[in-house]
Amino acid sequence: MSGWTPYLLLIIAPLCWAGNIVLARGVIEIIPPVGFAFWRWAIAFLILLPFTWHHAKRDWQTAIKGWKIMVLLSVVGISCFNTLLYTAVHTTTAINGALIQTSMPAIIILISLAVYKERVTVLQVIGVLLCIFGASIVVLHGQIASLLNFSFAPGDILMLLAVILYALYSALLPKRPKIHPVSFLTYTFGIGVLGLLPIYIWELSHYGAFIFTPNVVISILYVALFPSIVAFFCWNRGIEIIGANRGGLFINLIPVFASIMAIIWLGESLQSFHIMGMVLICGGMILFNQ
Repeated sequence: MSGWTPYLLLIIAPLCWAGNIVLARGVIEIIPPVGFAFWRWAIAFLILLPFTWHHAKRDWQTAIKGWKIMVLLSVVGISCFNTLLYTAVHTTTAINGALIQTSMPAIIILISLAVYKERVTVLQVIGVLLCIFGASIVVLHGQIASLLNFSFAPGDILMLLAVILYALYSALLPKRPKIHPVSFLTYTFGIGVLGLLPIYIWELSHYGAFIFTPNVVISILYVALFPSIVAFFCWNRGIEIIGANRGGLFINLIPVFASIMAIIWLGESLQSFHIMGMVLICGGMILFNQ
Protein backbone atom coordinates (compact mmCIF):
# COMPACT_ATOMS: atom_id res chain seq x y z
CA MET A 1 0.00 0.00 0.00
CA SER A 2 1.14 3.53 -0.76
CA GLY A 3 1.35 6.11 2.02
CA TRP A 4 -1.94 7.81 1.18
CA THR A 5 -4.03 4.65 0.88
CA PRO A 6 -5.03 4.26 4.58
CA TYR A 7 -6.15 7.89 4.66
CA LEU A 8 -8.32 7.30 1.59
CA LEU A 9 -9.85 4.24 3.30
CA LEU A 10 -10.57 6.29 6.43
CA ILE A 11 -12.29 8.95 4.31
CA ILE A 12 -14.54 6.41 2.57
CA ALA A 13 -15.84 5.01 5.90
CA PRO A 14 -17.32 8.27 7.31
CA LEU A 15 -18.69 9.04 3.84
CA CYS A 16 -20.74 5.83 4.02
CA TRP A 17 -21.68 6.40 7.67
CA ALA A 18 -22.95 9.90 6.93
CA GLY A 19 -25.47 8.31 4.57
CA ASN A 20 -26.34 5.78 7.27
CA ILE A 21 -27.28 8.50 9.79
CA VAL A 22 -29.35 10.43 7.25
CA LEU A 23 -31.17 7.26 6.21
CA ALA A 24 -31.70 6.05 9.79
CA ARG A 25 -33.45 9.31 10.64
CA GLY A 26 -35.59 9.02 7.51
CA VAL A 27 -36.93 5.49 8.09
CA ILE A 28 -37.83 5.64 11.80
CA GLU A 29 -41.54 5.44 10.94
CA ILE A 30 -41.29 2.30 8.79
CA ILE A 31 -38.46 0.19 10.27
CA PRO A 32 -38.01 -0.52 14.01
CA PRO A 33 -34.42 -0.07 15.26
CA VAL A 34 -33.51 -3.65 16.23
CA GLY A 35 -35.11 -5.08 13.09
CA PHE A 36 -33.20 -2.54 10.98
CA ALA A 37 -29.91 -3.50 12.62
CA PHE A 38 -30.62 -7.25 12.46
CA TRP A 39 -31.48 -7.32 8.75
CA ARG A 40 -28.65 -4.94 7.94
CA TRP A 41 -26.02 -7.29 9.33
CA ALA A 42 -27.78 -10.48 8.24
CA ILE A 43 -27.91 -9.32 4.61
CA ALA A 44 -24.33 -8.03 4.78
CA PHE A 45 -23.18 -11.43 6.11
CA LEU A 46 -25.05 -13.32 3.37
CA ILE A 47 -23.59 -11.04 0.68
CA LEU A 48 -20.06 -11.52 1.99
CA LEU A 49 -20.08 -15.25 2.64
CA PRO A 50 -19.89 -16.60 -0.96
CA PHE A 51 -16.92 -14.32 -1.71
CA THR A 52 -15.08 -14.79 1.59
CA TRP A 53 -15.74 -18.46 2.34
CA HIS A 54 -12.28 -19.55 1.17
CA HIS A 55 -10.50 -17.05 3.44
CA ALA A 56 -12.85 -17.67 6.39
CA LYS A 57 -12.35 -21.43 6.16
CA ARG A 58 -8.57 -21.05 6.02
CA ASP A 59 -8.54 -18.68 9.02
CA TRP A 60 -10.93 -20.75 11.15
CA GLN A 61 -8.34 -22.11 13.59
CA THR A 62 -6.74 -18.71 14.15
CA ALA A 63 -10.15 -17.11 14.71
CA ILE A 64 -11.12 -19.81 17.23
CA LYS A 65 -7.91 -19.21 19.20
CA GLY A 66 -8.84 -15.54 19.49
CA TRP A 67 -12.56 -16.14 20.10
CA LYS A 68 -12.76 -13.92 23.17
CA ILE A 69 -11.63 -10.73 21.42
CA MET A 70 -13.65 -11.72 18.32
CA VAL A 71 -16.85 -11.99 20.36
CA LEU A 72 -16.13 -8.74 22.21
CA LEU A 73 -15.49 -6.81 18.97
CA SER A 74 -18.57 -8.34 17.35
CA VAL A 75 -20.87 -7.48 20.25
CA VAL A 76 -19.71 -3.88 20.79
CA GLY A 77 -19.04 -2.95 17.14
CA ILE A 78 -21.77 -4.89 15.33
CA SER A 79 -24.58 -5.92 17.70
CA CYS A 80 -24.64 -2.88 19.97
CA PHE A 81 -23.38 0.24 18.20
CA ASN A 82 -25.83 0.57 15.32
CA THR A 83 -28.76 -0.81 17.32
CA LEU A 84 -28.20 1.93 19.89
CA LEU A 85 -27.75 4.53 17.13
CA TYR A 86 -30.98 3.47 15.37
CA THR A 87 -32.81 3.56 18.71
CA ALA A 88 -31.32 6.94 19.67
CA VAL A 89 -32.49 8.73 16.50
CA HIS A 90 -36.08 8.09 17.60
CA THR A 91 -35.68 10.33 20.63
CA THR A 92 -32.86 12.76 19.90
CA THR A 93 -32.23 15.55 17.44
CA ALA A 94 -29.83 15.33 14.53
CA ILE A 95 -27.73 18.14 16.05
CA ASN A 96 -27.39 16.38 19.41
CA GLY A 97 -26.49 13.08 17.76
CA ALA A 98 -23.85 14.62 15.51
CA LEU A 99 -22.32 16.64 18.35
CA ILE A 100 -22.07 13.58 20.59
CA GLN A 101 -20.35 11.64 17.80
CA THR A 102 -17.60 14.25 17.54
CA SER A 103 -16.46 13.14 21.01
CA MET A 104 -15.47 9.70 19.67
CA PRO A 105 -11.83 10.56 18.73
CA ALA A 106 -11.17 11.88 22.25
CA ILE A 107 -12.71 8.74 23.78
CA ILE A 108 -10.58 6.54 21.50
CA ILE A 109 -7.47 8.37 22.71
CA LEU A 110 -8.47 7.88 26.37
CA ILE A 111 -9.08 4.15 25.84
CA SER A 112 -5.80 3.77 23.94
CA LEU A 113 -4.03 5.60 26.75
CA ALA A 114 -5.46 3.15 29.29
CA VAL A 115 -4.92 -0.02 27.21
CA TYR A 116 -1.67 0.68 25.36
CA LYS A 117 -0.15 3.46 27.51
CA GLU A 118 0.19 5.57 24.36
CA ARG A 119 1.43 9.08 25.01
CA VAL A 120 -0.39 12.07 23.56
CA THR A 121 1.50 15.29 22.84
CA VAL A 122 0.18 18.82 23.41
CA LEU A 123 0.10 19.28 19.63
CA GLN A 124 -2.09 16.19 19.25
CA VAL A 125 -4.50 17.44 21.92
CA ILE A 126 -4.79 20.75 20.06
CA GLY A 127 -5.41 18.81 16.85
CA VAL A 128 -8.27 16.84 18.46
CA LEU A 129 -9.85 20.02 19.85
CA LEU A 130 -9.62 21.71 16.44
CA CYS A 131 -11.37 18.74 14.83
CA ILE A 132 -14.16 18.75 17.42
CA PHE A 133 -14.57 22.53 17.08
CA GLY A 134 -14.65 22.29 13.28
CA ALA A 135 -17.24 19.50 13.34
CA SER A 136 -19.33 21.50 15.84
CA ILE A 137 -19.31 24.54 13.53
CA VAL A 138 -20.66 22.39 10.69
CA VAL A 139 -23.33 20.76 12.86
CA LEU A 140 -24.45 24.03 14.44
CA HIS A 141 -24.40 25.92 11.10
CA GLY A 142 -21.83 28.33 12.48
CA GLN A 143 -24.06 29.36 15.39
CA ILE A 144 -21.74 28.38 18.24
CA ALA A 145 -23.96 30.39 20.61
CA SER A 146 -26.53 27.61 20.10
CA LEU A 147 -24.50 25.55 22.56
CA LEU A 148 -25.89 27.76 25.32
CA ASN A 149 -29.32 26.32 24.56
CA PHE A 150 -28.07 22.76 24.23
CA SER A 151 -30.27 20.30 26.11
CA PHE A 152 -30.14 16.55 26.45
CA ALA A 153 -32.86 14.48 24.81
CA PRO A 154 -33.68 10.95 26.00
CA GLY A 155 -31.79 9.39 23.08
CA ASP A 156 -28.60 11.30 23.88
CA ILE A 157 -27.62 8.83 26.60
CA LEU A 158 -28.06 5.96 24.12
CA MET A 159 -26.02 7.87 21.55
CA LEU A 160 -23.24 8.52 24.05
CA LEU A 161 -23.19 4.82 24.99
CA ALA A 162 -23.04 3.92 21.28
CA VAL A 163 -20.09 6.28 20.77
CA ILE A 164 -18.22 4.81 23.76
CA LEU A 165 -18.76 1.27 22.49
CA TYR A 166 -17.57 2.08 18.97
CA ALA A 167 -14.55 3.91 20.40
CA LEU A 168 -13.80 0.71 22.34
CA TYR A 169 -14.19 -1.33 19.13
CA SER A 170 -11.78 0.97 17.28
CA ALA A 171 -9.21 1.03 20.07
CA LEU A 172 -9.23 -2.78 20.43
CA LEU A 173 -8.96 -3.53 16.70
CA PRO A 174 -5.16 -4.00 16.88
CA LYS A 175 -5.76 -6.91 19.29
CA ARG A 176 -7.83 -8.90 16.78
CA PRO A 177 -6.47 -12.23 15.47
CA LYS A 178 -4.11 -12.00 12.51
CA ILE A 179 -6.58 -13.16 9.89
CA HIS A 180 -7.51 -11.87 6.46
CA PRO A 181 -9.57 -8.63 6.62
CA VAL A 182 -12.52 -10.21 4.78
CA SER A 183 -12.44 -13.20 7.15
CA PHE A 184 -12.62 -10.79 10.07
CA LEU A 185 -15.62 -9.04 8.54
CA THR A 186 -17.38 -12.33 7.89
CA TYR A 187 -16.88 -13.66 11.42
CA THR A 188 -17.78 -10.40 13.20
CA PHE A 189 -20.87 -9.85 11.05
CA GLY A 190 -22.02 -13.43 11.71
CA ILE A 191 -21.40 -13.24 15.46
CA GLY A 192 -23.03 -9.80 15.55
CA VAL A 193 -26.21 -11.18 13.91
CA LEU A 194 -26.35 -14.01 16.47
CA GLY A 195 -25.99 -11.43 19.25
CA LEU A 196 -28.92 -9.44 17.85
CA LEU A 197 -31.20 -12.45 17.29
CA PRO A 198 -32.63 -12.72 20.87
CA ILE A 199 -33.32 -8.95 20.97
CA TYR A 200 -34.93 -9.08 17.52
CA ILE A 201 -37.19 -11.95 18.60
CA TRP A 202 -38.19 -9.89 21.66
CA GLU A 203 -38.97 -6.88 19.42
CA LEU A 204 -41.09 -9.06 17.13
CA SER A 205 -43.05 -10.45 20.07
CA HIS A 206 -43.81 -6.97 21.43
CA TYR A 207 -44.22 -4.85 18.29
CA GLY A 208 -44.78 -7.33 15.46
CA ALA A 209 -43.00 -7.60 12.11
CA PHE A 210 -42.59 -4.67 9.74
CA ILE A 211 -43.62 -4.83 6.08
CA PHE A 212 -40.89 -5.29 3.46
CA THR A 213 -41.98 -2.54 1.08
CA PRO A 214 -39.68 -1.49 -1.81
CA ASN A 215 -38.43 1.48 0.25
CA VAL A 216 -37.65 -0.79 3.20
CA VAL A 217 -35.79 -3.30 0.99
CA ILE A 218 -33.74 -0.56 -0.71
CA SER A 219 -32.88 0.99 2.66
CA ILE A 220 -31.70 -2.33 4.11
CA LEU A 221 -29.67 -3.16 0.99
CA TYR A 222 -27.98 0.25 1.15
CA VAL A 223 -26.95 -0.07 4.80
CA ALA A 224 -25.87 -3.69 4.24
CA LEU A 225 -23.58 -2.76 1.36
CA PHE A 226 -22.10 0.65 2.07
CA PRO A 227 -22.18 1.52 5.82
CA SER A 228 -21.53 -2.16 6.61
CA ILE A 229 -19.32 -4.01 4.12
CA VAL A 230 -17.57 -1.08 2.43
CA ALA A 231 -17.24 1.17 5.49
CA PHE A 232 -16.17 -1.52 7.96
CA PHE A 233 -13.58 -2.96 5.57
CA CYS A 234 -12.11 0.51 4.95
CA TRP A 235 -12.24 1.52 8.64
CA ASN A 236 -10.73 -1.72 9.96
CA ARG A 237 -7.92 -1.69 7.39
CA GLY A 238 -7.17 2.00 7.89
CA ILE A 239 -7.05 1.66 11.69
CA GLU A 240 -4.84 -1.41 11.33
CA ILE A 241 -2.31 0.59 9.31
CA ILE A 242 -2.12 3.96 11.08
CA GLY A 243 -3.61 3.16 14.52
CA ALA A 244 -6.80 4.05 16.36
CA ASN A 245 -5.62 7.41 17.71
CA ARG A 246 -4.76 8.89 14.31
CA GLY A 247 -7.54 7.13 12.45
CA GLY A 248 -10.24 8.04 14.97
CA LEU A 249 -10.11 11.71 13.95
CA PHE A 250 -11.69 10.82 10.61
CA ILE A 251 -15.00 10.29 12.46
CA ASN A 252 -15.29 14.09 12.44
CA LEU A 253 -15.76 13.96 8.68
CA ILE A 254 -19.26 12.49 9.15
CA PRO A 255 -21.04 15.86 9.69
CA VAL A 256 -19.01 17.35 6.83
CA PHE A 257 -20.11 14.63 4.42
CA ALA A 258 -23.69 14.82 5.69
CA SER A 259 -23.69 18.54 4.87
CA ILE A 260 -22.28 17.88 1.39
CA MET A 261 -25.00 15.28 0.78
CA ALA A 262 -27.62 17.82 1.79
CA ILE A 263 -26.12 20.36 -0.65
CA ILE A 264 -26.11 17.85 -3.53
CA TRP A 265 -29.40 16.01 -2.96
CA LEU A 266 -31.53 18.40 -0.94
CA GLY A 267 -30.60 21.60 -2.76
CA GLU A 268 -29.01 23.29 0.26
CA SER A 269 -26.36 25.92 -0.48
CA LEU A 270 -22.68 25.89 0.47
CA GLN A 271 -22.19 28.28 3.39
CA SER A 272 -19.13 29.90 4.93
CA PHE A 273 -19.48 27.74 8.06
CA HIS A 274 -19.12 24.60 5.91
CA ILE A 275 -15.79 25.84 4.59
CA MET A 276 -14.63 27.03 8.03
CA GLY A 277 -15.50 23.70 9.63
CA MET A 278 -13.74 21.69 6.91
CA VAL A 279 -10.60 23.84 7.20
CA LEU A 280 -10.49 23.40 11.00
CA ILE A 281 -11.02 19.63 10.76
CA CYS A 282 -8.28 19.26 8.12
CA GLY A 283 -5.97 21.50 10.15
CA GLY A 284 -6.60 19.44 13.29
CA MET A 285 -5.83 16.20 11.44
CA ILE A 286 -2.59 17.63 10.08
CA LEU A 287 -1.53 18.83 13.54
CA PHE A 288 -2.32 15.47 15.14
CA ASN A 289 -0.22 13.62 12.57
CA GLN A 290 2.86 15.80 12.93
